Amino acid sequence: MDIDVGFGDLVQQAQQLTADMDSGMRLPRIERNLTQLRDAAVRMAAHVPLVSQDSANVNASVLLGSRGFDVQKVSQKLESLSSAKTFEPLEPVRDTDIYGFLKNERENALLTAIEQTRKNTLEEAEQRHWETMENEWEREKQKILNALVGSGQADFDFSVESEQSILSENINMQGRTMLDDVEMAYSRQIYMYNEQVIQGGMKPSLVNLCAEMASTLDDQNVSDLWSVVQHMTDVPVSTSDNIVKTRSSRTMKTAFVSQALKYLEKSYVKYITTMVYSNLQKAQLGGIPGTYNLVRSFLNVHLQQSTPGLEDGTVENHPVWAMIYYCLRCGDLSAARQVMTPVQQHLEEFPRFFQEYMTSEDHRLSTNSEREIRLKYKSSIRNSTDPYKRACYCVIGHCDQKDDHTDVIISTDDYLWLKLHQLHVEDEDGDELTEDRLTLTQLQVMLLEEYGESHFHAYQQPYLYFRVLFLSGQFEAAIEFLSRIDRLRCHTVHVALVLYEMGLLLTPHSIQAQLLSRESSDPDPLRRLNFARLIMMYTRKFEVTDPREALQYFYFLRDLKTYQGDNLFMSCVSELVLETREFDMLLGQLNKDGSRRPGVIDKFNLDTDKIIELVARDTENKGLLEDAVRLYDLAQNTEKVLELMNKLLTQVLSQPPAPQSNKDRLKQLALAIAQRYRELGQEGSRHTTSTFHLLLDLMTFFDLYHTNKYEQACSVIQELNLLPFKVEDVEQKVNAFRSYSDEIRRSLPDILLATMTILYTQYRNTKTAGSPLVGILGKVQGGGKQTYINYLRSQAQALIKFAGMLPYRMPGDTNARLVQIEVLMN
Repeated sequence: MDIDVGFGDLVQQAQQLTADMDSGMRLPRIERNLTQLRDAAVRMAAHVPLVSQDSANVNASVLLGSRGFDVQKVSQKLESLSSAKTFEPLEPVRDTDIYGFLKNERENALLTAIEQTRKNTLEEAEQRHWETMENEWEREKQKILNALVGSGQADFDFSVESEQSILSENINMQGRTMLDDVEMAYSRQIYMYNEQVIQGGMKPSLVNLCAEMASTLDDQNVSDLWSVVQHMTDVPVSTSDNIVKTRSSRTMKTAFVSQALKYLEKSYVKYITTMVYSNLQKAQLGGIPGTYNLVRSFLNVHLQQSTPGLEDGTVENHPVWAMIYYCLRCGDLSAARQVMTPVQQHLEEFPRFFQEYMTSEDHRLSTNSEREIRLKYKSSIRNSTDPYKRACYCVIGHCDQKDDHTDVIISTDDYLWLKLHQLHVEDEDGDELTEDRLTLTQLQVMLLEEYGESHFHAYQQPYLYFRVLFLSGQFEAAIEFLSRIDRLRCHTVHVALVLYEMGLLLTPHSIQAQLLSRESSDPDPLRRLNFARLIMMYTRKFEVTDPREALQYFYFLRDLKTYQGDNLFMSCVSELVLETREFDMLLGQLNKDGSRRPGVIDKFNLDTDKIIELVARDTENKGLLEDAVRLYDLAQNTEKVLELMNKLLTQVLSQPPAPQSNKDRLKQLALAIAQRYRELGQEGSRHTTSTFHLLLDLMTFFDLYHTNKYEQACSVIQELNLLPFKVEDVEQKVNAFRSYSDEIRRSLPDILLATMTILYTQYRNTKTAGSPLVGILGKVQGGGKQTYINYLRSQAQALIKFAGMLPYRMPGDTNARLVQIEVLMN
């Protein structure tokens, strides 16, 4: 403090502090003089301990003492605790201390085993968790993928979907079926086909069966669709398993092109016939049959006489090149030759080229002739004003594939017909290509990728786009496109069935692939159709309500494998059974004599027992053990039936009996199985069978126990010879315990508690009032009431000793209750 500060200044400062304390304070003022302040300071100093190293203890005592904690005792307990880790090996001892060394080694071994077991258990639990998650995700992913209709590769035109409402479909709502009339008609054809296949012999024509059905639908588009399929599948059947090689061969491609041209030409004949007969007066058909007369009549209706630019004269008042072109368009080369005969002097070298083209086996010009006609086309014909003349040269000589001839080609079918005529199929097998030659691969890429769905307005004209792809040999892409439209999916599914049965459908190696996929090893532009996914996607609509029909479609998957290597047909049957729960109808049921009454699955002449085993295994994996028991019983797998029944009985063993309960149902099932196996002489392994019968006897014991029939329950448990009721028998029963199954071991705590409760009840009844049983046992034991009480106590002591010596860790509350009951009896 500054020495210059006087007493007056101190007084002034004190008064200022007092004024500050008075402002805003509601507490009363305490006025003390200097003497009182000194005395108060002395008293407070006497209670404050000196500052030392124990100040932390003093603070802890003040803090914890207010809550009732004794700091000194707490400190002693904390000091007595060991800081060693739980599973840390013990410190080594001296080699001379043999007892300590052995004890230390034993404890180290136990701790090491416990730690290793804990580590292995955690690793195994984590591994099983991830395996279960992966399997569950695979199943869910398969369901999601099957539920998805499109492949995600093309843009959808949602404007069309508004027209495809439920009201526009003819759905048969009678009964419980989800199949409409068309789908039901298809399913009948599939049933007829499978019946013939199962019976053996020559396979019927599935394409003809479907086409016959389509002709009854009064839908021209569907009839035309199946007409396309009939033409394109009327090719030589290959016995090779390599479908890619077969489809890429020159022979097969030539056959596809030839069949596509036949269909297009046959369809065009129908078209011009309809045009002529619709205008008979103008057509002036006459009575002479044949293509020549038909084309002449068609030109009377179709072609204007004043069309400019036509060259080289006329035949019967019609341009000669128009007559030749339309005869070629109808596929009648003889009619085209008939047109040329009277005017061949005006057609220069074309009749000679045409004669060679007509007489050749594959309707191809020789290399020299083709080179000559192509030079002729480039030099003069290309600049001709007659569009029909240019088109005829391009058809015969494969000239100028870039010219679309829009003056003549007026429809998609016409365009496709022209391009198919200009193809050089042999170039697909490696011949040297030139820029002015068109190959089948180039045509397929142009139609599918360059033009695509938007160019053809595919969703407005689905049948047309399907026909374009199918006639160009792109079966998989055509099927995948049509399958996206709900109302047309049933047609495309059966087209896929036809191709699959004929060995013409390309499928991926994995059934988890997209609906339409492509593999790197495949030549461009081949695609692969996931046939299995298409079938399962189609059947998902009605498999619950129409499982019989779904099975007919699943039968086509009998040669395919799942990603786990299982038979796909069996896997589908398993999923179908679990989904519909039609066990008896699909798989059959057991008769009283133990034989199996056949189910729907037996009609397919496959290994039915193996199928039932697979269904039972899948059911067991899903945790439906009760259903799995019935399925294993149906497959006559006695060992699995008893094994699962043991697990089920263990879960309800100690429960009190009640009508319509799980225990009552399982008990009736177990008794029925036991009686049938005893009558038929069936049994599993000795260990499993003995466990099963022991659980049945224990169930009887618990039923008597819960109904307070203690004397009978005591007799049952003694006859089972499971527990020791004499001290000298404890060691023997402990050794015998090791041979029991896990189901019996897990039930032992409940058995001990129930038995001890019975003994205590008998003890209490004897202690209070006595009972008729007391006299009986008293006579047996050679004494009276006290002798019987001592007898009950000795039994309880034997049970307590038995529980303590068991090499099995029972629940802690079980041991406590056993000891408590034994104490009450003493």
